[in-house]
Amino acid sequence: MPKKPPLNQRPLPPNPPTAPSKALHVFANPAPERDYLLRFDVPEFTCLCPLTGQPDFAHFTIEMVPDALCVELKSLKMYFWSYRDEGAFHEKVTNTVLDDLVRATAPRFVRVGAKWFVRGGITTWVTAEHRKRGWKPAPPVDLAGLALAPAAG
Repeated sequence: MPKKPPLNQRPLPPNPPTAPSKALHVFANPAPERDYLLRFDVPEFTCLCPLTGQPDFAHFTIEMVPDALCVELKSLKMYFWSYRDEGAFHEKVTNTVLDDLVRATAPRFVRVGAKWFVRGGITTWVTAEHRKRGWKPAPPVDLAGLALAPAAG
């Protein structure tokens, strides 16, 4: 019979956590006939400063209008985790995330924003976008303006 761990320790899970990976998995968009916005917040991104080796922290926001494919969230989590021990400049890692998402999903539109936490008294924001050739967003709907319009009749 296997020995039980001490009460102050959790038993190991039967399947260990997935390892970090640059592989982004995709699935078929369940509503490709319409534009809709996916928003992902990644508030705990970590990589290393390529000059000092000190940790850099960022809050990533991804806004995407998918086309035929959507990114699978567990793979996105493992993708971001894969940067933990890599040295990367803020601008480079933000643009690489955009390029990898475009390569994996070929979206109609995607914007990757990264708010890099204070380092040396400076906060850095990096935003990169991709727009599929020929794609234009639908005009915005002004619901507040509609509420003020006189009733037809």
